[in-house]
Amino acid sequence: MSAWARGRALRHSRLQVVLAIAAIGAAVALPVVLVSVGGGVSQHEISELENAGYQISVSASGLHGIANAHRLAGRIDAIASVTAASPVLSIAVDAFVGTGGATPVLAEGVVPGAFSATLGPAESGLFPDPLPLGDPTDLVHYANGTYTGPATYDVMVSTPYEIAAGVHPGEQLDLAATANRSDAVAYNVTGTFGVPPSLLGPTGAFAILVPLSDLQGMTGYAAGASTPVPDAADTIEVAVTGAVATDPAALNQVEAEIQSLVPYYGVSELSQEAQQLEAASGVLTGFYLALSSVGVAVGLMFLALVQLRRVEAERRSIGIRRALGLSGRSIAGGIVADGLGLAALGAIVGVVAGWAIVAALAAWGTSTVQEAATLAIFSPALLGAIVAGILGLSVLASAVATRAALRIEIPEALR
Repeated sequence: MSAWARGRALRHSRLQVVLAIAAIGAAVALPVVLVSVGGGVSQHEISELENAGYQISVSASGLHGIANAHRLAGRIDAIASVTAASPVLSIAVDAFVGTGGATPVLAEGVVPGAFSATLGPAESGLFPDPLPLGDPTDLVHYANGTYTGPATYDVMVSTPYEIAAGVHPGEQLDLAATANRSDAVAYNVTGTFGVPPSLLGPTGAFAILVPLSDLQGMTGYAAGASTPVPDAADTIEVAVTGAVATDPAALNQVEAEIQSLVPYYGVSELSQEAQQLEAASGVLTGFYLALSSVGVAVGLMFLALVQLRRVEAERRSIGIRRALGLSGRSIAGGIVADGLGLAALGAIVGVVAGWAIVAALAAWGTSTVQEAATLAIFSPALLGAIVAGILGLSVLASAVATRAALRIEIPEALR
């Protein structure tokens, strides 16, 4: 063989090695991205549930389906061991600043005192205490369901919206249920609050906080014959005493008492939701790995083909070694070792590439993608298991080349 032919064969062999490493790397990068981002988002949501300031949630089907929220919250408050029951109504409304047009914002109607009492450790630092929203009980304007009491018309705005709209405490913000400015009511901006990490987009970051009765009146969910749901709320968040919060049996008893008050509403413990989410996270991780199995199979098939081509190219060398008395086990061990080396390099490339992809998404993705990517968790145990799985499967991929090498006839190879 000429020097040029040998050089070409060497370059071709190197290209095959590079492609095999790249194929394994691409196969590993996909599960690294899926598992790290998906696992990080799931762990964030589980942590949010475990560290919430309330332990029980009341919900209802339909749009803003909890009726008579003020009275129901009072009845729940009367249960022993309950420290606060906070009804929350979330509705998108339109905000007007100066002579500008309407900007959609997410409005949350709350009972100020109860809302503060149900904030978790991570959220309590984002809100002033007490909330500067007037009556802490929201009962003055509610006036026993007549909504005839004086309204405070106070509003707190999120810091992202404060910056974007240029509206600050001490100024006024016009709010309306529709984009028709003639229906807007002037609210006094009394404070700001931070936005906790979440997967909400820009609209969610543009949020405001108003008294529950004010938001109900603005959006038609207060009282009256034409009201779809009178005194409406989406959820009621219930906080209990510390001793009950850490006692599953006592917490179940409180949940049962609340359920007896609202037999047609959903009542759930956040600890149970966290357990269900953790189980779902495990299933989702399995799904991610199964989804990646196609790429892994392709990468390992390419590895097997590369090793098979190398065996074909080294037929004479293998024949000579066998003629000299080298055992088949030794030859097979060399092939397996080569496969493990290529698989290890590919796995390392895949892990690094997966990390780089997540970092790029966190830096240059859309707002939602960035938020998800920043929550990514690169678990050494899980990444190690992925790499170990690739190495184990590479041994099976090497079996094809090993079988071909051991079937080479020595006389034929030495011709």
